[in-house]
Amino acid sequence: MTDPETLSVTIVDGYVDEPAHFGVPPYVSTYPRYTAGALVDAGVPRERITYHTIDGLRDEPDRWRDVDEADLLVYLGGMTVPGKYVGGTPAEPDEVRELAWTASGTSLMGGPVKFGVGDANEGATETERQDLDFDFVAKGDAEAAVFDLVESGLEGFNNHMRDVEEVTRWAREGAFVVEQHPNHPDYLIAELETSRGCAYRCSFCTEPLYGNPSFRPPETVVAEVDALSDYGVKHFRLGRQADILAYGGDGEAPNPDALRELYSGIRAVAPDLETLHLDNVNPITVVEWPEQSREGLRIIAEHNTPGDTAAFGLESADPVVQEQNDLNVTADECFEAVRIVNEAAGWRPGDEPRTGPSFGDDAPRRLPKLLPGINLLHGLKGEREETYERNLEFLRRVYDEGYMLRRVNIRQVMAFAGTKMNETGAEIAREHKKLFKQYKRQVREEIDNPMLERVSPPGTVLPDVHLEYHQDGTTFGRQLGTYPLLVGIPGERELGRTIDVAVVDHGFRSVTGVPYPLDLNAASMDELTAIPGVGDRTAGDIVVNRPHESLSAANLETEIDLSRFVTTERTGRAD
Repeated sequence: MTDPETLSVTIVDGYVDEPAHFGVPPYVSTYPRYTAGALVDAGVPRERITYHTIDGLRDEPDRWRDVDEADLLVYLGGMTVPGKYVGGTPAEPDEVRELAWTASGTSLMGGPVKFGVGDANEGATETERQDLDFDFVAKGDAEAAVFDLVESGLEGFNNHMRDVEEVTRWAREGAFVVEQHPNHPDYLIAELETSRGCAYRCSFCTEPLYGNPSFRPPETVVAEVDALSDYGVKHFRLGRQADILAYGGDGEAPNPDALRELYSGIRAVAPDLETLHLDNVNPITVVEWPEQSREGLRIIAEHNTPGDTAAFGLESADPVVQEQNDLNVTADECFEAVRIVNEAAGWRPGDEPRTGPSFGDDAPRRLPKLLPGINLLHGLKGEREETYERNLEFLRRVYDEGYMLRRVNIRQVMAFAGTKMNETGAEIAREHKKLFKQYKRQVREEIDNPMLERVSPPGTVLPDVHLEYHQDGTTFGRQLGTYPLLVGIPGERELGRTIDVAVVDHGFRSVTGVPYPLDLNAASMDELTAIPGVGDRTAGDIVVNRPHESLSAANLETEIDLSRFVTTERTGRAD
């Protein structure tokens, strides 16, 4: 028998991406944290647990020594809804195999339940797990398998799903591991699980494979936040659930009291948090229980941080597609849910909540507290040319009625073993490829661009934008949160810094911004001309006549209020 107290363990995070779970940086998923907690619970000392991301191994090859020398290697990863990533690159199958080959001790791989761990970036062509030369493959919860494996002396384990008592212990015990994440502490957002499973059975979705909804009591989630906060985490996302409004209830109807206990508890133990966002909301919940939903939405908007997004799984506005894929919300119902979220939670800090779709013509300083997002999925059974026009009609209706959407997410279906979806999706996607591209362009031009200007008009301030990369003389960055805006800032600035930005222009999926407040006596020509209404001539006058004691003394003839963007006081920002 191997003594847990002498065991050395290396956890490698190859990243996960599930319908209700983000794990690619800047997100850190629950998997490595819960696994670390299970190891501690099984008797392994914290100081003998090492955590690396796959990007950390790529950046520092010396870290592979930890893979080689560990008594136990635990690899965690698997993409069930792969996308495009900026903060990290999921593990490739060859890298996963190399981990198994390098490990001298016992090796175990795990990740999203029943899905293709190690298939990362291979899409959904093979969704059953490949062992990739690992000694053990967890078919249930990886953290439960790790606990059993250590208790057995590395002899084996039972494939079981962890229960609420176990996750309560492991979530708190494993919080320490975030300190070993390369992004810790400033550029890291912790994914929080409130429940798993779903009461509905959409044909394409993997979440029902977890069974009916099982909720963690509010105090257990709050305790996890408390522990993560003790280890320096200030950004949190309640993303691991099918429907946050159904939290603490029967899996369908809202429970405002449970939401109040959850959100107020988080704020109590982490009063200095900088981000508190969520992800999934089922629009049918909002429509069928409107008053309870309004109350739940008001509670969320009272406690969250601006720019939050409630992702709505409309999937298709075509009734034929809805019927053939067991979709549970119609276009009319989803529109009603959009209206309710806008009215109950779409206000901006400094404003009083309003009762209509119009929030005034002034330029607010912050993003709205909580807006709906729309997920549209193509390649579903029954899709036809009319499907694309139905979706466009729905989006146009939302825009024309004056409501706001934070984002429109358009993607194509992936077929997974265990779901009702099959190869039909791939066939339909190929058949409609040209139509799909044209339709996607229409959505970007007709909806995304004007909607983005409605959500973040010029002068909107985005605090704490993390500068991530350079491209064509522009620095790009994002806030931490759910589906944050991509911000382009003129000039090449030092990466890794965090600055406040004022929005000046809009693209299809991103905005242009300038540092806020912009120092009139230090701003570059590119920064000045980016401000609406400030052309080359006005910018030239500003530069030539420096220094300016005040905006009024600068005597600038512009049609806009420059005070929304600039100051003559020294900002202390480094160029």
